[in-house]
Amino acid sequence: MGPLAGIRVLEAAFLIQGPQAAALLRDMGADVIKIELPGIGDPCRYIPLSADDDRSATFVACNRGKRSLALDLRQKKGADAFRRLVVDADIVISNFTPGTLDGWGLGYDDLAAINPRIIWAAGSTFGPVGPDADRGGADLAGQAAGGLISTTGRDGDLPTPVGAFIADHIGSLNMVAGVLAALHERERSGHGQRVEVSLLGGQIWAQATEYTHYFLSGKQPGRANLGHPIIHGIYGLFETSDGWIGIVGMPPEARDAFFLAVDCPELAIDERLQSYRPPPPEVLAEAKAQLRTAFRKRTTAEWSSVLREAGVRYGEVRDYHGAAADAGVWENGYLAEATGDDGTPRKVVGNPIRMGRTPLQPGATAPEIGEHSQEVLREAGFSDEEIGEILGP
Repeated sequence: MGPLAGIRVLEAAFLIQGPQAAALLRDMGADVIKIELPGIGDPCRYIPLSADDDRSATFVACNRGKRSLALDLRQKKGADAFRRLVVDADIVISNFTPGTLDGWGLGYDDLAAINPRIIWAAGSTFGPVGPDADRGGADLAGQAAGGLISTTGRDGDLPTPVGAFIADHIGSLNMVAGVLAALHERERSGHGQRVEVSLLGGQIWAQATEYTHYFLSGKQPGRANLGHPIIHGIYGLFETSDGWIGIVGMPPEARDAFFLAVDCPELAIDERLQSYRPPPPEVLAEAKAQLRTAFRKRTTAEWSSVLREAGVRYGEVRDYHGAAADAGVWENGYLAEATGDDGTPRKVVGNPIRMGRTPLQPGATAPEIGEHSQEVLREAGFSDEEIGEILGP
């Protein structure tokens, strides 16, 4: 039984930010009821694997283990049914453009009047107030507006988005953090509250160090250039004979062992590299040039063995195939096998959070549109006649 067993979530959300937050709550044991437009469903159902395969990895990843209820919240009968469900719910999650749910009579004040304990969590792109509050958007808008794209890649590159829905996922994690805090506070006050997050806010929070550097220095951080825009040391990616490896930096007392391990003994006796402070730019450039030459002489696997033995912090640059072949990824549950509704085992992304007494359990199967409509409505006390009127023929 997960830590949120007994908690009920109504998810009136789409694409990634809201659904991914609800998916994490479901992994924690909450019962998540996904509200979808009848006959159409969540738009991310239509992000196909390929031109020949209509399955949606995005939908499965963000909606595994949920129940689907087909309701049109824009219509009175759908909104009325939703309000009845709110009576016994704990959390409402949405990521419509701010003001949308209010326009349907489903805003926080509307629902808190029905259930004062309800936690109403809303995600947006640019925040609930301000000049862009009424603009819609998605992950790329968050990455672009928050400045992240300006730091990825190398000098001279075109603007380069991160190759994952990073703004959406950070936004979803912030939403979960707010929801969990509101659940805890509710135990003290007996009341729910409004929780609001955005892609833009999440991106700025995720770059707190870089923005603080900008405020203190008055200078743009610049591009990552195979490392990090504000770290000036032995830190970054180095090409090997068959790939790349990332060196995570080291304190002065560990540098000699590193330089000797990579066959650069002359750097070990260079006093200019022995300070806790970054070396002068020209000295660092010389050292990195020597290291680049050295790293190209062996394979990534060979360097991995050498660096591990020397106690150097590093990471092999892997693709998804390489990461999925790592036994530790499976032993820690970051990737896992879960049983689908048809009884077959399926490989899924697990959960990065490990809990001792109440472990998290990822689902395996995402629902069909309205798959659980009658089940959910019956549980809520709707009569067969009412269900027929709500769901139609």
